[in-house]
Amino acid sequence: MEPKKLLEVRDLRVTFRTYAGRVQAVRGVSWYLGERETIAIVGESGCGKTVSIQTVAGLNSSKTTDIQGQVLFDGQDLVQLPMKEIRKLQGEKMSMIFQDPFTFLNPTMTVGKQIMESYREHRKASRKEAEARTIEILKLISLPDPEKNMRRYPHQLSGGMRQRVMVAMALICDPQILFADEPTTALDVTIQAQIVDLMKELKTKIDTSIVLITHDMGVVANMAQRIYVMYAGQIVEEGDSRDIFYSPKHPYTKALLESVPQVDSDAGTPLASIPGTPPDLIAPPQGCAFAERCPYAMEICRRAQPALTEFGGEHAAACWLHHEEFAKRRGGAPL
Repeated sequence: MEPKKLLEVRDLRVTFRTYAGRVQAVRGVSWYLGERETIAIVGESGCGKTVSIQTVAGLNSSKTTDIQGQVLFDGQDLVQLPMKEIRKLQGEKMSMIFQDPFTFLNPTMTVGKQIMESYREHRKASRKEAEARTIEILKLISLPDPEKNMRRYPHQLSGGMRQRVMVAMALICDPQILFADEPTTALDVTIQAQIVDLMKELKTKIDTSIVLITHDMGVVANMAQRIYVMYAGQIVEEGDSRDIFYSPKHPYTKALLESVPQVDSDAGTPLASIPGTPPDLIAPPQGCAFAERCPYAMEICRRAQPALTEFGGEHAAACWLHHEEFAKRRGGAPL
């Protein structure tokens, strides 16, 4: 059964005005997040996943950015809300764990002070109340010796501890939605596993919903109920985790999965990769954006964009190979 929609994005389009031209970073993206659900938005670097999430969270509203579409949350369209109202939601109703904690943490402030800042702003709490809440949340995320470590500066903590501080900052006001942008990228595999386990545990404890942005399919497999695959600013496939991992329908999704290293591979087996480069989004291609890199590309792929083909449930992919006429030519054979 489809979960109740907590957040819904409809036909979101984000364009940056630059000296080189108009960069169409997000091109008609639609997705939703259910209550107490984890979804993942996956794709290569530059596919538009981070831009789309930052826009949803109200972090891309500048004079050089054009935003179209709807972002529906709690009965409001966030695209139409003034920035003053967006600021009230940020940190309290929705929070973000950024990709590189060392970049986003202020090196001149103790981590405890940085964590308390959001709580004092949104809850109008005293310093003593904020400090007690900070210690509570640091214990919740299993940061060792929280009373001592909250008085340290970011450079005095390890990479895993800094990432836990970022999680604490995001969760201190018990947000309904948590955006996690590549939360394990800069960490070694042991710490990655700890952060993934921590987020799964906290999701249950604080009753939040998570939007995970990543290119790491291993992290996705451990966390997400549903997956949206993005390429060149568009969603090319969507479905639940089982659909995406065991029955991918888009050649790009299949290529992403094949590029994941396999522990049972023979020694010396070369790593799979996707040849070519993503298209220039100042002048996006007329047809399917993946056509120039796709081993199955046909003439029509370069001339027209394919519509989403549905495969049952919520599984759908935008690929001409599944159009009725071309599927008959293949005799129904899988990709």
